[in-house]
Amino acid sequence: MTDDGVYRVVRNDEEQYSIWWADRELPLGWTAEGTSGSKQECLDHIGKVWSDMRPRSLREQMARA
Repeated sequence: MTDDGVYRVVRNDEEQYSIWWADRELPLGWTAEGTSGSKQECLDHIGKVWSDMRPRSLREQMARA
């Protein structure tokens, strides 16, 4: 099955990334990051920019420790 949908990369306040359908309203707590395209293009972009999977709050807590 081919997925011809257009997606966009979204990010939450914890700096975690996901993809969302471009033609749908964003879920609460998520903002568009600025990248859109095919599912694979969006996933490839996330793979490049999301190098630390820990939530922002955990990274900050660990930096203070």
